[in-house]
Amino acid sequence: MLDQIKGLHHVTSMAEDARTNNQFFTHALGLRRVKKTVNFDAPDVYHLYYGDETGAPGSVMTYFPFPKMAQGRPGTGEVGTTVFSVPQGSLGFWNDRFAALNVSGLKAEESFGEKRLNFSGPDGDGFALVEVKDDARQPWTHGGISEDHAIRGFHSVAMRLRDEGATAELLKFMGYELGEQRDGVKRLIKPEGNGAHLIDLETMPNIARALPGAGSVHHVAFAVENREKQLEVRKALMDTGYQVTPVIDRDYFWAIYFRTPGGVLFEVATNEPGFDHDEDTAHLGEALKLPQQHAHLRALLEQHLQPLEA
Repeated sequence: MLDQIKGLHHVTSMAEDARTNNQFFTHALGLRRVKKTVNFDAPDVYHLYYGDETGAPGSVMTYFPFPKMAQGRPGTGEVGTTVFSVPQGSLGFWNDRFAALNVSGLKAEESFGEKRLNFSGPDGDGFALVEVKDDARQPWTHGGISEDHAIRGFHSVAMRLRDEGATAELLKFMGYELGEQRDGVKRLIKPEGNGAHLIDLETMPNIARALPGAGSVHHVAFAVENREKQLEVRKALMDTGYQVTPVIDRDYFWAIYFRTPGGVLFEVATNEPGFDHDEDTAHLGEALKLPQQHAHLRALLEQHLQPLEA
């Protein structure tokens, strides 16, 4: 069993419109845009990162906004719901805020003894807020939302699977432990995690496989401290039979990827070097930052990419 993984690092999804996506996360959710860069493999498409003040691992939602992308079809083999942690007693504020902003899919409920507010993103993305007592992570409070209500980071992700058995075994190998099981959902917990340390597995044997598109999660990333720990994880996964990519430099972290038995794409990402690698913390997410291999395209990209602010 691995002990290097500390919880979630980031979740990466796809969207249809960059400006709408930016407005939703920075205004409706009050998160900070911590990086404005481009897709390594498609530099004419943004890669936008939102999180807390520094983009701490376990707080960062990232997006590839592909212009005019068709909406994805929900189903199995994907992350169905991305869940954020908020302070106890704050869901009333969020319900009122979302209603005033015409956010769709609002539904209050309880799950695993926690108060929860489900809602949808602009592309039909599945999200929820969960009230968590004594989440010590510091929120970003310059997005118009007070500390009493602001998002602390991720709480969990929920994966929709036709059969959760092999994925549950993989997560146990990755250091997660079986927690509760309620209403067909199995919860796994990373002991002494980074706050974003829960994974829910939803078994849906009769649901068709998801079709990716706008509103779909592309991959979910798990956090390790450094490259040494990452290489240990890579070797252990490969020794177990998983096909794992070589280490890829993503400028703000190093990444490896592999496909899980249930179909979800996993990444293992380092906490180093961080989003202040090429920008001062006070100005994160302001300038367009380009990977070195795309630096020569700056003039073209600055003309082509949609302005994020109207």
